[in-house]
Amino acid sequence: MRTVLSRPDFRLLFGGLLASMTAESILLLALAVWVKDLTGSDGLAGATIFVILAPRTLAPLVGWFVDRYPRRPFFVVTNLATALLLTPLFAVRDAGDMWLIYAVAALYGLSNLTVGAVLSRLVREMVPPDLLGEANGALQTARQGLRLIGPLAGAGLYVALGGWLLALVGMVGFLVAAVVVGVPRVVAAPDTTPAPHTSPAPHTSSMASAGGSDHRPRWPQELVAGLRHLAGEPALRRALLGYGLGSLVMGFTESLIFAYVDRGLGREPAFVGVLFTVQGIGGLVGGLLSAAVLRRIGELGALAVGVALFGPAALMLAYPNLWLGLAAVLMAGLSLPLTLVGLHTLIQRRTPPELLGRVAAAAEAAVRFPQAFSIGMGALVVALLDYRLVFASVGLATLLAGNYLWRGRHLSPPPGPPPRPPVPAQRRAPEARATEVGALARTPDPLRRS
Repeated sequence: MRTVLSRPDFRLLFGGLLASMTAESILLLALAVWVKDLTGSDGLAGATIFVILAPRTLAPLVGWFVDRYPRRPFFVVTNLATALLLTPLFAVRDAGDMWLIYAVAALYGLSNLTVGAVLSRLVREMVPPDLLGEANGALQTARQGLRLIGPLAGAGLYVALGGWLLALVGMVGFLVAAVVVGVPRVVAAPDTTPAPHTSPAPHTSSMASAGGSDHRPRWPQELVAGLRHLAGEPALRRALLGYGLGSLVMGFTESLIFAYVDRGLGREPAFVGVLFTVQGIGGLVGGLLSAAVLRRIGELGALAVGVALFGPAALMLAYPNLWLGLAAVLMAGLSLPLTLVGLHTLIQRRTPPELLGRVAAAAEAAVRFPQAFSIGMGALVVALLDYRLVFASVGLATLLAGNYLWRGRHLSPPPGPPPRPPVPAQRRAPEARATEVGALARTPDPLRRS
């Protein structure tokens, strides 16, 4: 990680992202808390998270836009737009204004999807292929570290300052990200990828007379190009199938954890915050280790380990015990960055630059849709079934998904060691050369006749 952070261009990007990720982590829970405070409804508060995830349906369109424009200006404009879209929050006064919070949450979700797609391309352009794992690991370490303090800090700031000042804090974070990433263009890697809309127009006069046609893909084909690439590339197809199947059950734990704390441990719901903190510690450790794991077993191998680690964690939570539960959530936190670093690095290495925005957005949607569905189903499942049985089922399902991914790890082998530079020939001492010459002179020549 130290190597990639020594690069000035990536270090500036990392600093800007740190500001925007801080704003994101503060706002995510605070918007839901604000709705709960205005309405008193747990359901309406939980719906805030669904509203943030809903714009994932626009992933093909978002990826298409990202691929058509230079990445760094697009990143800056997106962060500036995110800061601007928070301004309606200043008009919120009572429960009748709740729709403003939902509107901001939906636009924020769209912005978050856009930044993720742009970020994949920026990292790919700034960092050489052998450092992609380290770069993604550094970003995940920062993100997981912020999970330790961001949501709690956001809720605390809302209680202390109110929603308006919280919106102002979020705006500052996104503005700082735009300034830090946008100003120092002199150190950025050149953007050599031609935008699709800059391709030359066909010579219609000659082509029409000769019966020719324009072979450029039409816009519907461009929109689904990312999905086609994901389906056609074997390693990416296996990654999304395995991770998607795991996500179908992983989301159950969002509701199960409350039943575990209440029915299993017999503690107040606020104790869930303690478990989330321990999970954040595991995520921080996983982020630090992810680059080393990826170098040893490859991208699909790291993804497989990340998904499989969730299995024993869920199985341990099927038996209510405090210390076992702490170990389980620590392991679950460890699994998340391994999964994401493996997936993101695989996408960056196996996707042409001109498709990377669409592929990254489509992959994000393909993973988040099953997860959002399972979060919604989790509330129903936990009301109908014993939470211990559901935890055991989640553990077995994720172990199967991890095994499926592990058996395909040969599709993305770890990068080999860098080639060694040629060893320069050592200059021999004059005495050694003289000795060799003398020895050759004393050697009889079989062709010479006496």
